[in-house]
Amino acid sequence: MPPALYALTAGAFGIGVTEFVIMGLLIDVGKDLGVSISAAGLLISGYAFGVVLGAPLLGIATAKLPKKPLLLALMVVFTLGNAACALAPDYWTLMAARVVTAFAHATFFGVGSVVATSLVAADKKATAIAVMFTGLTAANILGVPFGTWLGQHYGWRSTFWAVTLIGFVALAVIQFLVPRRLPADAATTSEDGGSLSVLVRPAVLVGLAVTVLSWIGIFGAFTYIAPLLTEVAGFPETAVSPILLVFGGGLLIGNLLGGKLADKRLTATVIGTLAVLALTLVAMAAAIHQQIAAVFFVGLLGAVGFATVAPLQLWVLGKAGDGGQSLVSSFNIAAFNLGNALGAWLLGLVIDHGPGLAAVPLFAALSPVLALAIATVAIRREQRQALVPVEAAAARC
Repeated sequence: MPPALYALTAGAFGIGVTEFVIMGLLIDVGKDLGVSISAAGLLISGYAFGVVLGAPLLGIATAKLPKKPLLLALMVVFTLGNAACALAPDYWTLMAARVVTAFAHATFFGVGSVVATSLVAADKKATAIAVMFTGLTAANILGVPFGTWLGQHYGWRSTFWAVTLIGFVALAVIQFLVPRRLPADAATTSEDGGSLSVLVRPAVLVGLAVTVLSWIGIFGAFTYIAPLLTEVAGFPETAVSPILLVFGGGLLIGNLLGGKLADKRLTATVIGTLAVLALTLVAMAAAIHQQIAAVFFVGLLGAVGFATVAPLQLWVLGKAGDGGQSLVSSFNIAAFNLGNALGAWLLGLVIDHGPGLAAVPLFAALSPVLALAIATVAIRREQRQALVPVEAAAARC
């Protein structure tokens, strides 16, 4: 893989840490700023809102810009945003800084996906996306636990200063490793940056819907993994962190495996990963009552969940055609985050007003099942449409 790809991985690592580390610092932030835990939790929702809002705003505004300067500019926004978080004097300033920081998220991953696929051969595109997203998995495995420890021992602001430092490092790595002229820049002039017309294509809308639905299930289950482990499986609270390392290991394995499989058979991998995800969540509903089985399925959820990332991203990129790839790619990143937000909310309703906590994995399986049905219908329709010109040509002969 080209060195430039690992520069994108470094940027993805920093962005992943700043997105997820707040989960381990909610108590510290709440105490310091004088807000409740639930109010502190809205800092997670605020970030997700920033990602979804930033996709159309920055996606359209930057679609025709050269990719390397754009990546550097996005990392500057990210770095300054984290410094603003560290300096925030009150809750609402911190919220605003989180939202602004999140603006860079969707566009960085969206543009990064386009750059990554342009740097490699056609049969390595999904693997290239997976390598970039390895930074996100590493953030969950290494960055978030360390950031949580740092914040708990030296104050939550120290964590954001550390992430700011990561931003400077990522800036330097991108500057030195990413070429000034990229293959992705050749398609810049054909980007449909002036309008959202590419996003109303039925194939693109289907791809975005499948991404949202699949990640409602993944993040809906993961959001409540700690209470599932303690209140349903019967683990002590001290066991949660080590078990989450199993989840992180699954993320890493599944991410790379999904990329390699998608490079060989993309549509089959999209269908296969969605099917296995749904089955995993259904089986997890029973397995969560047994401790050994629960640990196994936590790791499996991580693997299967992130095995969907590269296939879904490459699948949606293909729907954009020659123009509008950066915009569509950014919107698909926003779709992942919208699924995260909706998953946490919908499965919270299951806990508060439905069958309860133990039913979370089973209800989480419903959205991947729906995603699988939509993807299957869409793929079969595409295959039938592809056969029509062939059959017409054969009839003329």
